[in-house]
Amino acid sequence: MKNIGRTIILIFCVLLFIACETNDEIRFAFVTDVHIGRDKCDEDLKKTVDDINSMKDVDFVVVTGDVANFGADEELQQAKSILDKLNKKWYILPGNHDTKWSESGCRSFERIFGTEHFEFKHGKYRFIGCGSGPEMRMGPGMVPYSEVLWLDSVMTKTVGEPVIYLNHYPINETLANWYKIIDILKKGNTQAILCGHGHKNQQLNFEGIPGVMGRANVRGKDETGGYNLVTIKNDSIFFAERTPGIETHEIWNRVSLKNPGADDESYPRPSYDINEKYPEVKELWSLQDSSDIVSGMAVTDSFCFYTNTRGEIVALNINSGNLLWKYQTAGKIFSTPAYSNKMLVTASTDGSVYCLDASSGKLIWKVVTSKPIVASPVIDEEVVYMGSSEGKMSALSLADGTLIWENATLEGFIETQPLVDDIHIYFGSWGGYFYALNKADGTIDWQWKSKKGQLYSPAACTPVSAHGKVFIVDPERYTTAFDAVSGKQIWRSNRYEGRESIGISEDKSLIYVKTMRDSVVALSAEADECKLEWAVNCEFGFELDPASAVEKEGVVFVPCDNGCIYAIDRNSGQIIWIRKLSNALINPIYPLGNRQLLASTMDGKIIRLEYK
Repeated sequence: MKNIGRTIILIFCVLLFIACETNDEIRFAFVTDVHIGRDKCDEDLKKTVDDINSMKDVDFVVVTGDVANFGADEELQQAKSILDKLNKKWYILPGNHDTKWSESGCRSFERIFGTEHFEFKHGKYRFIGCGSGPEMRMGPGMVPYSEVLWLDSVMTKTVGEPVIYLNHYPINETLANWYKIIDILKKGNTQAILCGHGHKNQQLNFEGIPGVMGRANVRGKDETGGYNLVTIKNDSIFFAERTPGIETHEIWNRVSLKNPGADDESYPRPSYDINEKYPEVKELWSLQDSSDIVSGMAVTDSFCFYTNTRGEIVALNINSGNLLWKYQTAGKIFSTPAYSNKMLVTASTDGSVYCLDASSGKLIWKVVTSKPIVASPVIDEEVVYMGSSEGKMSALSLADGTLIWENATLEGFIETQPLVDDIHIYFGSWGGYFYALNKADGTIDWQWKSKKGQLYSPAACTPVSAHGKVFIVDPERYTTAFDAVSGKQIWRSNRYEGRESIGISEDKSLIYVKTMRDSVVALSAEADECKLEWAVNCEFGFELDPASAVEKEGVVFVPCDNGCIYAIDRNSGQIIWIRKLSNALINPIYPLGNRQLLASTMDGKIIRLEYK
C-alpha cells in the first residue's frame, strides 16, 4: 500500500509540475529599432529602460536590431551604456543599420555586446535570435552564412521544444535568403517569429508561422518612443504597446501557440528559369565558399584572388577553380585585393594591411593600424594607396610597406576603392565628402560635400574618369561630373537616379549608371551636360547593388542585387543575355576576354562563365 501511495503522490507531483509549467506566465519587453545617434533616440531608450525597470513582472528584454543609426562605435557604446542600466536580463541582435555602415566591418557589435546572436530557454519555450546584414554593402537584407550555420546547429538540438525565433528583418523576400531560414525553422517546432525593421506594429505570416513586427523605439512624431510588452500564457502570446511612464495600451495582437507554427503547403522559392532562356551561357566551374564574399577579385593569367568574411585571402587556379592557397587573418575581410608585380595587397578588419607573395601566399609585409579597415587598396607605380576607418588615406611602398605619406585630416571612415590618375587620388568618405588628394604628398587639392549629411555620402561609389572629368553617383540619387583638376562642378543631375553604381566604357566615351528602378543608362563622358546616349529597361526591379557595370569586348556586364548578371550590347543598349547565379547580391564582375568572365556572390559563390 505504501508503494501505491508513493506512486500516486509522484504522479500527482509530475502532473502538477507539468500544469504549472504549461500555465506559467512569461512576460518580456520587446524593443526594436533604437537608432542611437538619431535626434533624441538616446532619450527614448533611457525612458524605455527606466520604464522596464519599474515593472516587477517583466522577466527579460529582447532588442532586435538597428541599435545604432549609423553603426558607429560611439553609437553602439552609448546604447550599451544605457542598456546596462536594465535590472533584467537582456538579449540583443544587430540590424542593417548596425552592419551596413559599420566602420569596424561588423566587429564592434560583437566586441561591445559580446555576441551577434542568442539562444536561451524560459519556461518551456526556446528563444533563438539571429543576426542579419547586409554587411557593408547596400542591398537586400541577408542572414550571414555563419549565422545560417549556427541557427541550423541550434535548431537541430531543440528536439520538439517550442521555439520563438527573433530577427531584425521579416523572414520574407526582404531578406535575400529568407527561404533558407524558413526551411531551418520548419525542421523544429517554431511557434512564432518576432522582428523589427518596419517601425510599426504589424501581424504577419511567414509560410504558416505566425509573425509579429514590433514598433520602433523611436518617438517619430510623438512626444516619446515606445515598445511592446509580450505575455505568454495559456498557449497564447499577447502583444500590447507600452508608452514608457504613461500606459500599457490594449492588446493589439494575439497568436495561438497550441499548434505547430509551420504548415505543409508549398511556397515560392527563387526561380532560375531565366537561365533556360539563354542556353548559350554556360558554367565552366563554380565553388561554394564556407562564408560570405563581400568584395571583388584580383585576376592574373593563372590566378583568381578573393577574400571572405572568415578573414581568409584565397587563391584559386583560374582555369579549374582548384584551391591553391589560403592566408588567414584575424578579422572579416571586405577589401578587394590588388595585384602588381607578383604581389597581392589587401586589408582586414583586424586593422592590418597585408602584402602576400601571389604565388605562394607567404607574407611579405604587414602594416598594423589602430582601427579595422574595410576599404580597398589601389596600386599605382609601386605605391599602395589605402584608406582606413581612422579617416586616413595613406601611401605605402609596395616593396616593403613603409609609409610615404598620410593624410589624417579626413572626415568619416573610408569604404571604397580610390581612383588614381597622374595628379590625384579621388574617393569619398562617410563624412559626406568627396576628396581629391595630391598624389605626391596627400594634401587636399579640392573637396566636395553632400548637403544632406552622413547617410548620403558618396562613400560606396568607386569613381570613374575621362576627358578631364571625374564622375560619381551618391545616395541623393544624383550623378555628378567634376573638373578633375580644379573640382569645379560641371554638371549634376538626378534625372536617372543612380545611387552608388557607376562604370565606364572601354573607350572612355560613355559612363554607365545603374538606376534604382529597372534601368541602365549610358551617358556621354565627353559632353559638358548630362546627355543620354541610350537606356535599357532590364526589369530587375528596385536595385541597390553598389557594384559597377563593366565593359569588355563590346559587352556591358551589369551586376544586380537579385543575383543576376545582365549582359548588354554596348552600341545598341539591348540585352544580350541574363544569368541568375544566386538570390544574393553580385559582387564586382571581372571579364576575362574570349567570351568568359568571373563573378562572385555575397552568399559565397565563385563562378566562371562562358558565353557566345
